[in-house]
Amino acid sequence: MITLHQVHKFYGRQDVLKGVTLHVGPGERVGLVGPNGAGKSTILGMMMGQVEPDKGEIFRAKSLRLGYLPQDLLTLAGQTVLELAMDTGDRLSEVEAELWEVHQELAANPAPDKADVLLARQGQLQSMFEGLGGYDLEARAGKVLSGLGFSQDQLGRDVSTLSGGWLMRAALARILLSSPDLILLDEPTNHLDIESLLWLENHLASNPASLVLVSHDRVFLDKVVNRIVEVEDGQVYTYGGNYSHYLEQRELRREAQRAAYENQQDRVREIKNFIERNRSRKDRAKQVQARLKMLENMEKLTLPDQDEAMHFELPEVDRSAKVVVELNGVDYAYEDKPVYKGLDFNVQRGDRLALLGRNGAGKSTLLKLLSGQLRPRRGRWLVGGRVKLGIFSQHALQDLNPDNDVLSELSSVAGLMAISRLRSVLGCFLFRGDEVFKKVRVLSGGERSRLVLAKLLLSGPNVLFLDEPTNHLDIQSRQVLEESLKKYQGTIVLISHDRHLINAVCNKVAYVEGGQVTLFPGNYDDFHRLWKHRLAPGQPAPAKPQAPTAALPSSEPAGQPSADNGARASGPKTAAQKRAEAEARNALYKKLKPMKRELEKVENQLAEATGELEALVERMADPASYADPARWSELSQAHDKAKAKVDKLSARWEDLALKLEEMEAAQASA
Repeated sequence: MITLHQVHKFYGRQDVLKGVTLHVGPGERVGLVGPNGAGKSTILGMMMGQVEPDKGEIFRAKSLRLGYLPQDLLTLAGQTVLELAMDTGDRLSEVEAELWEVHQELAANPAPDKADVLLARQGQLQSMFEGLGGYDLEARAGKVLSGLGFSQDQLGRDVSTLSGGWLMRAALARILLSSPDLILLDEPTNHLDIESLLWLENHLASNPASLVLVSHDRVFLDKVVNRIVEVEDGQVYTYGGNYSHYLEQRELRREAQRAAYENQQDRVREIKNFIERNRSRKDRAKQVQARLKMLENMEKLTLPDQDEAMHFELPEVDRSAKVVVELNGVDYAYEDKPVYKGLDFNVQRGDRLALLGRNGAGKSTLLKLLSGQLRPRRGRWLVGGRVKLGIFSQHALQDLNPDNDVLSELSSVAGLMAISRLRSVLGCFLFRGDEVFKKVRVLSGGERSRLVLAKLLLSGPNVLFLDEPTNHLDIQSRQVLEESLKKYQGTIVLISHDRHLINAVCNKVAYVEGGQVTLFPGNYDDFHRLWKHRLAPGQPAPAKPQAPTAALPSSEPAGQPSADNGARASGPKTAAQKRAEAEARNALYKKLKPMKRELEKVENQLAEATGELEALVERMADPASYADPARWSELSQAHDKAKAKVDKLSARWEDLALKLEEMEAAQASA
């Protein structure tokens, strides 16, 4: 379909692409990966014909229909959201316009001979219009826009009123509806919530068009692509399979590259030793010259770049109160649109909480209420003792001093920390060598995000509020963020559409919908597999988190009644009450212990079965597997058995977990 052959591209003195050859065939779904600035967007621009190579050639199949979503869109106006999505190409518009003209001419009662010609042309145009999807285009456009998160009310809005993220979605809908042969997408997931991301993921996985995708979302790449092309140091390296398979194969390639480099270095040392031993001997002059020429003509191999792991220790955080922050009876609205009414919610020490829900459901509002960035119209925001808040948001990126260099900006929160230690920390956040002296004003969005994160973690808060921290970050930077948060000892409240990050970091999920916040145990996969069905209409929601019984210092002026005055008014418990409660706790413990033991056993079996299933999936992703029909049949049967086992264990785990939860909730309400 499209081929780049020996393509070079220079930007100033930088060689972005050095003799790159890349082919995309029918049905291939290619993921382009590599650090920011490696040349991924340049490759997409070349495929579209918007960027010309300095050397090399680009070949495209005749009549190739391309759909392209760049990172940055031009400002659009004069169309509604629905009209923009339906504007799928000149050909359909031309056919529709000519069909309208034929209808007008037929309505004017032409002569019989002319009417016959017009009727024949009308039939041809109607067939073409139907073949181009014109008759059901509006219905399909509504379905695609709904999948991408647009409500029915938004379809009639002028696109000039949309934010950049929503405009990107509308443009993406137009591309998907235009039925191109090859879809080119540059970071399509940056402005999607998880619900829309899942819809797009499923749509692309079933779309027959070829695909070239630039994305830093590791789970999205795993689900959508069947080939990875890594752009590194001006070269491209191709791997069959998805992103997880690529990581394994890349390490094998790098090991081979390191071995070849070491072998070459051994050979170079042998040649140099021969030259040194025989340089002064006239009878060996020809051999010495031959070896000197051999060294001169030898293509020098290099060691592969290493993905450096985090290796510094974060400062210890102070232990906070058990209840970190609490909202009591909170109302909040934007103008006349209520978001929350009578909301009770708290975050406890050790929570690593992901806020999930559709865009506009109120996730960011909840995070800002919990972090004190917004004050409720009614109700109270309470903060626990010894709590030190740290906030990562787009506003935090703007608070950087543009006149500082990177090192000075970090030192502003580092106290008396030595410069060598500061440089070590910056190195972990991918600021190496002279990059620590770059001015903040010239940093990219990803570099600013990494610098804010380094400052935040170094300042030692024991509660972190993070609003979409992975925006603008490439995969390597996301790994740095992930490792940092895994090492962090405090409490985390996180909004992110990066499922890999949520799975690695979080132990609870709060789902926000319709002004309600529902709390679930586990990470994203646990929520999606085991709990999300309980949010369907008609299903009972789990019990809300219980308000803490210990008083918290209030954010309101002194003299306001405390949140726990009612509890204290009842007076201290008697010895008989305490003894009865202890006996009840012991009885519940004995009753729940066998069930917890069984639940743990099923968890271990499920983890083992899931590992076996994932191993089979990786083997099936190997092109050699589906090239061998017998091997493919064997793997498919094994996959079906392994999946059935996982489904059975998952159902058993869910049944036990729900029973355990109901028993504990019944005891708590007794």
